Amino acid sequence: MPWTKERLEATACERMNGARLIVVANREPYIHVHQDGGIHCLRPASGLTTALDPVMRACGGVWVAHGSGDADREVVDDRDRILVPPETEEYFLRRVWLSRREEQGYYYGFANAALWPLCHNAYARPRFNSADWEQYWQVNQKFADAVLDEAGDAPAVVFVQDYHFALLPRMLKQARSDLIVAQFWHIPWPNREAFRICPWHDELLDGLLGNDLLSFQIQHHCNNFLDTVDRGMEAMVDTERFSVSLGGHLTAVRPHPISIDPELAHSYLPADVPAAERDLRRQLHLADAAVLIGVDRVDYTKGIPERFRAMDRLLSLHPEWIGKVCLVQVGAPSRVQIPAYRQLNDEILTLADEINRRHGRQGWKPIAFLNEHQGPEQIFTLSRIAAGCVVSSLHDGMNLVAKEFVAARNDEQGVLVLSQFTGAARELDGALLINPYAIDDFAETLHAALTMPPDEQRRRMRRMRHQVACNNVYRWAGRLLSNIGSLVESGSFAGNPA
Repeated sequence: MPWTKERLEATACERMNGARLIVVANREPYIHVHQDGGIHCLRPASGLTTALDPVMRACGGVWVAHGSGDADREVVDDRDRILVPPETEEYFLRRVWLSRREEQGYYYGFANAALWPLCHNAYARPRFNSADWEQYWQVNQKFADAVLDEAGDAPAVVFVQDYHFALLPRMLKQARSDLIVAQFWHIPWPNREAFRICPWHDELLDGLLGNDLLSFQIQHHCNNFLDTVDRGMEAMVDTERFSVSLGGHLTAVRPHPISIDPELAHSYLPADVPAAERDLRRQLHLADAAVLIGVDRVDYTKGIPERFRAMDRLLSLHPEWIGKVCLVQVGAPSRVQIPAYRQLNDEILTLADEINRRHGRQGWKPIAFLNEHQGPEQIFTLSRIAAGCVVSSLHDGMNLVAKEFVAARNDEQGVLVLSQFTGAARELDGALLINPYAIDDFAETLHAALTMPPDEQRRRMRRMRHQVACNNVYRWAGRLLSNIGSLVESGSFAGNPA
C-alpha cells in the first residue's frame, strides 16, 4: 500500500493516540515580509520546510520556529501564533523571537561556524567560541519554553529538527519526562575522532540522548553516532538493537532517509510547459544550447567550484561542446554574515567569469550563475529544460534537489549526475555517480550525460521516479511515527507507560 497524505493521517491518529504533534525547526515554513506597500506571505527556499510542510498539513499540530520575516510580528496573535498555510489554515505556526545577538551567536556562530563544518567532510575548519556556545544554550532553552507552553499538560510528541537544537531534547525531558521526543538530524554525523575536537562534546551528546528516538539519514551516520557515544560517554550502547541507555533512559537510533512529496512538482509546473520553457530560454539567453543545471545554496559543502571546474574541463577535453552547452547554476546567497561564505561567493563569481572569458563566444557563455533566490516555479521549469541536473556535494546528508529533479521529469528524460558523497546516491541507482574531487572523471561524466541516448535516459529516469514515488515524504514521516508508536507500546521508554 503506497504512502499518501491520507495514509499518514490515519497512521498519525493510530500511533499518536491523541497526542499533539509539535515540530521544532529553526526555519519557518511561511514568512511574512513587507513588499510592494503591503504584507506578503512567502515560502522560503529550504529542503527541510519543503519536506515537512506536507507532513504538517496531513497531521496538524504546531510548528515552532524562529520568526525571521520583517512583518512576522504584525500578523501573529497574542501567543505569537498564526494559522498556515494562508489559503487553507491547516496547522499553527508558533514564532520565537531572537535578538540580533542571539541569532549571531546561536545560528551564525555555534550552529553554522562550529557544528556545520564539524559534521561535514568538506575540509572547513570549525570555529569554537564560548560566547557562541552560551547563546546556543540560551536559544535552545528559549525554544524549550515555547514548546512546553504549546504542550501544556496534555500528551504531546515533539519532533525536533536538525543540528540547531542538540540540547533541546534533554531540556524538554527534564521539564516533562512524559513527553515523547524524537529528533531528525538532517546532516551527516562525523566519526568519533572528528567529533571529539568540540569542547562541548559531552554536553551535546547528553542533550541528544534526551531523545526517545534519534534518527539519521543513513545507517552509516547511525553507526558513527553510536561509536561516538561508546567511546566518549559512560553509557550502555547496544549495537544489536541500535540503542543507548543513559541514566535509565533509552534512546533508539534509527536511519530514516528523508524524501519529498513528488506531487509538488506537478503543482509548480505551468499548464503550458513548452511555452514556459521557451520563455525561460529567452530570459536566460540560452538559445538552443543543451542545458545542465545546478540548484544550491551557496555553501562550501555543495561543490559548486568543483562543478564549474568540471565544466571548464569538459570544454577543454571536448571542444565540440563550445557554443552548444550551458551550465545554469542557481546559487542563492547563504549565511553571508560568516566570512567563509562571503569568500566562497566571491570565489564562485570570479571562477565563473574566468571560465566564461576563456571559452565564451559572441552571444554564448558556458556558465550562467544566478546568484539570487529563485522560486519553485522557475526551478521546476529549469528542471524540464535540462539535459541534466548536476549535484556535486562534497558531503551531504541526503540532498533533496536530486529527488526534486527526478519528480519534475514525468517526460522520463534528463540525466542526474550525482555525487557519491550524498545520502541520495544510496537510493537513486539510475544516476551517474561522480567523485566531485576527480575533475577529469567528473568532466567525462558530464559528456556521458549530454550524449546519453533517450532510451537509456528513459530506463534510468523511470527507475528513479519509481523510487521517489514509493519512498516519499509521507513514508518517511509515517515510518518515524510508527517507530515512535512501537517503542511506546513495547514499554521501551523509561518514564513512559507501555
